[in-house]
Amino acid sequence: MIRLIALDIDGTLLDSHGDIPQDNRLAIGRAIDQGVEIVLATGRRYDFARPIFEALPGPLTLILSNGAIVKTKDGRTLIRSLLPVSHARAVLADTLEHRESAALIFDRPLDGQVIFERVDWEHPRHSRFFHANRPFISEIQPLEEALIEDPVQVMFTGACAAMRTLFTRLRGNGPYSVALTEYMHRDFSLVDVVRAGCTKGAALKAWTERRGLRREQVMAVGDNLNDVEMLEYAGYPVLMGNAAAELRARGWATTASNDEAGVSEAIETFVLSKAS
Repeated sequence: MIRLIALDIDGTLLDSHGDIPQDNRLAIGRAIDQGVEIVLATGRRYDFARPIFEALPGPLTLILSNGAIVKTKDGRTLIRSLLPVSHARAVLADTLEHRESAALIFDRPLDGQVIFERVDWEHPRHSRFFHANRPFISEIQPLEEALIEDPVQVMFTGACAAMRTLFTRLRGNGPYSVALTEYMHRDFSLVDVVRAGCTKGAALKAWTERRGLRREQVMAVGDNLNDVEMLEYAGYPVLMGNAAAELRARGWATTASNDEAGVSEAIETFVLSKAS
């Protein structure tokens, strides 16, 4: 029987407009009422995820920044794996051609969570992120001057082809882990460099074991490349109907798309129908 559900946020829990379908909200509430634990697993920071988890019922655990941080819904830190300053400096030195889109992410309150060298608030590809995170963004030149403490991650954003090339170059090239998240329909991707061993899957495994559960009792639902390790760990991996082609080739179970409340369908099919 499934005792824990791990849900990706963007492209999974949220529809293509960035909203939570009401059916998803209701299904999550019913699962919680059945004693099932809900974990949101995302590349987002705590404050960037806050509008999402505050709209959901019940207690939640949050796997953030692609597994580097685990927090409770009220912000208490449960697990934290930061990227050493020396590793962050090495990444920045090796990616000078991407300096315009590079950012350092810190686990700290309010201003200074996200630091760029310069911010073009009206950038056609990045303005959506900039404005959504305006209270938390600072500018420091050069970016290395911001490294007064270990960051959570170094983040790069850009067009899919350029970010795929960067991901391929960085992966396996240093003492860190690299996650790629692609939104092909927007030609927008993120490359996140985090502490070695940090993934959504590693964080989910650590949390599951802390809760005294087995992987066979875990369902994970995702749609993107940064969900791979989480889906591989779960006893019940479920792909969204809108999942990346590379994931669909794995042959995992598939639910409806994010615009068709696929999370609700997965919970009803694999959790609630089994409990009744």
